[in-house]
Amino acid sequence: MTKTKQQFEEAIEKCRSVFLKKMTDYGIAWRILRPSSLTDQIYIKANRIRSIQTKGLSRVNEGIEEEFIGIVNYSIMALIQLENGVSENSDMSYEQIEKLYNHHIYSSQALMENKNHDYNEAWRNMRVSSLDDIILMKILRVKQIEDNQGKTLVSEGLNANYQDMINYALFALIKLSE
Repeated sequence: MTKTKQQFEEAIEKCRSVFLKKMTDYGIAWRILRPSSLTDQIYIKANRIRSIQTKGLSRVNEGIEEEFIGIVNYSIMALIQLENGVSENSDMSYEQIEKLYNHHIYSSQALMENKNHDYNEAWRNMRVSSLDDIILMKILRVKQIEDNQGKTLVSEGLNANYQDMINYALFALIKLSE
């Protein structure tokens, strides 16, 4: 599991680097997005991955890896929005956002470590296409929970589903780098 932890941290650093660079370029304009809009952005990323995998061709000069990074980062944005609400202005500093990013990515990592222990690294025997399919299923679950105004009877809530999407996308990034 030490190898997994190291690989996970390398994938996290790749995602964080992209997030922080984009925040430098664009600021925190994404704070205006409702969680449901972020769910749709994640859907676009996961669906594009599936399309590229199915067609075997990409006409845009961004590959599957960039899309998995986008899934991680949009999922973290959604967790931040769920926790802090939507804002129509720059209500947080770069440092505050980075602190929230780190909180959510490391909370997701802790969840991964617990689940990975119980599942005995089963993800290592999965295909990248299956990881994407599971992310697409999680997106559909999130949409249903959003349509139910966040209420569930026996299922995990929005936060757990976003964390799972983060972890599956990070697993895919690790598999793509091997």
